[in-house]
Amino acid sequence: MPSIHIRRAHQLSIAEARARVEQVAARMHEKFGLAGDWQGDTLGFSRPGVTGSIAVEREAIDVQARLGMMLTPLTGMIEQEIRRKLEELFA
Repeated sequence: MPSIHIRRAHQLSIAEARARVEQVAARMHEKFGLAGDWQGDTLGFSRPGVTGSIAVEREAIDVQARLGMMLTPLTGMIEQEIRRKLEELFA
């Protein structure tokens, strides 16, 4: 299974970083149909063919995802979209 791991530093409060992760999650839902649930400061997400999490840490955002075989051809596009949105929101 292909996987994506992105770690992005930030200098925001946990509350502000979490609010921005909500924006990333909304975009992922809109574009890829991913649904998510918070467990503490970690947003777990899934849909058929993909599972993962976005952890909000004091100094970084840590994104991890595992893609099913059907999404393998889209790995680069999915990773690029996540990186773009993180850069936009955490620059």
